[in-house]
Amino acid sequence: MIARMTGAAIRGLLVALMIVTPALMLPGVVSDSSQIVVLVALLASLLTFVEYNSNFPSIVEFRDAAPFNRLRFIALFLTVLFLTLILRGKTEPTALSGALTSIGTIVGNAIDFPYSPVRLVVLMLPDNAPLETVASVRTFAGLSYVISLLAMTAFLVLVRVMNWPTRNGAFNVWVNLPLFDPTAGGDVLDRLQRDSRINIALGFLLPFVIPAVVKLAADLLDPISLEHPQTLIWTLSAWAFLPASMIMRGIAMGKIADMIEEKRRRAYADAQGDMQPAYS
Repeated sequence: MIARMTGAAIRGLLVALMIVTPALMLPGVVSDSSQIVVLVALLASLLTFVEYNSNFPSIVEFRDAAPFNRLRFIALFLTVLFLTLILRGKTEPTALSGALTSIGTIVGNAIDFPYSPVRLVVLMLPDNAPLETVASVRTFAGLSYVISLLAMTAFLVLVRVMNWPTRNGAFNVWVNLPLFDPTAGGDVLDRLQRDSRINIALGFLLPFVIPAVVKLAADLLDPISLEHPQTLIWTLSAWAFLPASMIMRGIAMGKIADMIEEKRRRAYADAQGDMQPAYS
């Protein structure tokens, strides 16, 4: 119990630290904005603590199937941290901020071609956006996209090479998929495979759909303003993280479906083997 509570507390503190990182590191953050950030951080920390300290799952998937959630958290934390360091480097330049800016600029320019996700993000900006903001958005998009691709590649290696999630023991579907109801109707295997395909498809489409929707809605609503540093950081982080997270979830659901299918195949083979002596 103490170990579970300690782990939940550490996870809650890490979530709070990630949320307050831009407000702590960026210069010139107003007090009202800081108070809102602290409130959100405390709420997210409390929810994380309650979820991981509970014996019964509620909303967090793959809670006992490490390192799925750890990998997603690390990817999001690194994205927020690196983007914050780049913005901080504009007023207080360092070697690390310069290196991150160079990497983001190179990648952003490389994948900024017509109809690419980066180009769509840049086109999401209003027509009168400053050139500095356009360059920052392109750099941030390139760097965040790289981090998301690395996270997806690492998880794919875990699944295909290191045999996740069974390498850590038996996989409990109820604990790790609290939002999935096996009794909702239909074959569990078919539903898992369908959910896997839907998540992967949405993950690939979201980087293209989100900027397009925002651009189309700009005629009815105020265009999104990415000139505020924290808005820029969280918008680009979410733009890269959400699709990657959905693709990773789709890969995980597909792996679980493969495990269930393999177990059924072995059970069928064993049943066939037991029936052979009866007919001999």
